[in-house]
Formats: sequence, C-alpha cells, structure tokens
Amino acid sequence: MKFLGSLILILMGLVIFAAPVARATDAEEGFASWLADLRKDARAAGISRQTLDAALADIREPLPRVLDLDRSQPESVQSLEDYVSARVSKERIAGGKKMLKRYPTWLGRVERKYGVQRRFIVALWGIETHYGEGSGGFPVIQSLVTLAYDERRGRYFRRELIDALRIVDAGHIPLMRMKGSWAGAMGQCQFMPSAFLRFAVDADGDGRIDLWNSVPDVLASTANYLASAGWKDDQTWGRQVRLPKNFDYSLAGLQNRRPLPRWQALGVRRKNGRALPRRALDASLIVPDGPGGPAYLVYGNFRAILTWNRSNSFAVAVGTLSDKIAGRKQKRDTIRFPL
Repeated sequence: MKFLGSLILILMGLVIFAAPVARATDAEEGFASWLADLRKDARAAGISRQTLDAALADIREPLPRVLDLDRSQPESVQSLEDYVSARVSKERIAGGKKMLKRYPTWLGRVERKYGVQRRFIVALWGIETHYGEGSGGFPVIQSLVTLAYDERRGRYFRRELIDALRIVDAGHIPLMRMKGSWAGAMGQCQFMPSAFLRFAVDADGDGRIDLWNSVPDVLASTANYLASAGWKDDQTWGRQVRLPKNFDYSLAGLQNRRPLPRWQALGVRRKNGRALPRRALDASLIVPDGPGGPAYLVYGNFRAILTWNRSNSFAVAVGTLSDKIAGRKQKRDTIRFPL
C-alpha cells in the first residue's frame, strides 16, 4: 500500500509539472501556425521568399515588453500639462533652434515645395525623436509581429507588418538596421510602414528612401505628410485662450467650428487677455483636461497634425514647440506670423 501511495503521488506530480509544459507547447504551436499563415499572406502580397526567410527566421515568440508598452501609452495616462511640459523642454526648444540654423537650405527647399512652415517640420522632428537622437531600438518586424498576433489591434498591425516587409523587399533599409519604436514607427520622423509607403520621399536623390540617416529625406517626408493632410501655410495651428466665467462648455469640441469673431463675441480671449485676431478663420475650442483645464482655439492645421497622431495632447505639444523654437510671442503674432 505504501508503494501504491507513493506511485500515485509521483504521478500526480508529473501531471502538475506537465500541465504548464503542455500549455507552453500549445502556445508555441499556435504562434508557429499563425506565422505560417502570415507567410502565405505575405507571399500572396508579393513579398519574396528571401525577404520572408530573413525577416521571420529568428522570431519564436511575441515580445512581452511590446505588449506592456501598448497598454500604457502616455497620451492616455498623462494630463495635458504633464504631457506638454515633458516634451516642450528647454533642451528641445534649444535643439529646434539649432536645427533651423543648421539646415536652412534644405528647410527652405522643403518649405517652398510643400507649403509647410519649417518650424512645424522641425517641431515634429523634435517631438518624435529629439532631432534623430532617439528613433528607437526595437526590431520593427518583430514588434509588428507581436502586435499583429495580439487580438487587441491585430488586423491593423498585420497590414503594417506586410507593408514593413515591402519596405525591406524594396531595399530601402537593410533588415538589421530596421529599428524603431515598440509600435513599429520608424526613422527620425517615426513613420508607420503604411505612412512610409505613402508619404516618404527620396529628397537627396540617392535612389532610396532613408528615414534613419538622411536628414533631407526626413524633412521632405514630414512636409509631404502634412501637405497631403491639407496643411495651410497661411495659418498657424491654434493658440491657448482664456475663457469667460460661466462659459458654456457644450460649445467645446472639434465637432464645433466657429469663426474667430464669433468666439470673440462669446468672451473668448487670448491667454494674455487681448482680443482674438479679426480674421474670420474657422476654429474649434478644445479643453483636453476638462472644464477648468487649459483651453485652446485650434485651426485646420491642428487637424492635419492629428492625422499624424490622433492625440490632442500630441498636437498641442507639436504646436507649442513650433511656437517656442520660432520665438513666437502672442502679443506680436499678428505682425510676424500668419494666422
């Protein structure tokens, strides 16, 4: 009986320890099956076997760190004030001013061709990667595989993954150098693969698009993106404003547009208390942190920035940084800068 009891305990232990192994094996097999289906889709999309073999050969499992970062994006957890102050720093402002002086020729060419003011091009560059200093160290293909395999936004990232494979297949960037953010955004302007294929430009004429190392390509691609989103070079992005007491916050929101004189009649003023510009430019009022928080009147160019990143905090940060690096002052903006 003692022998039988010991045997039962041993068998129970084997079952307990075998269960996690079996579950792990099932997960591995499920991921391998998913990769096989992905390979079929990629081949049907025209991706070469050589590119697929190189890109997928060493991928054995999703990256847990990528999933962790996907669940804790700063746009959703930080207040507007914290988000903007973290990105519109003295260092980033100084860096932007330095870039304006370092690349006047290329910025001038891009500004004339695409109709996008250079301060906004440089501001986006600064917000995204601190002027190329931090474009990300995640392997783009593996990050996109992880997010495509995840159920939360799998369909979207599967399309981005196929586009990333197209970029490698076209020879724009060697696979080992295709690094980016955890979400698959690439290069100094952090284009997603689909944006790369639609808007990236070979500005320096070397026959390939290099958003990792070619500043001309980065500047022109950024401007091309904004121009395609409907950018107007006779306007700015918006401005922080002061609201009257007992303001009707039902008037706020991007869905509500009124000309500036109408907002003036409603008691809205510039942050410094002065009257709004007289131009009959359509504007929307946003209060990202809710009643009592900072308020902004924003224009069509603000919406163009939102096509880049659908976060009001991001767009306000880009606009604010563009003002700072250009030395813009509200009391002088009707003289020195377009609306």
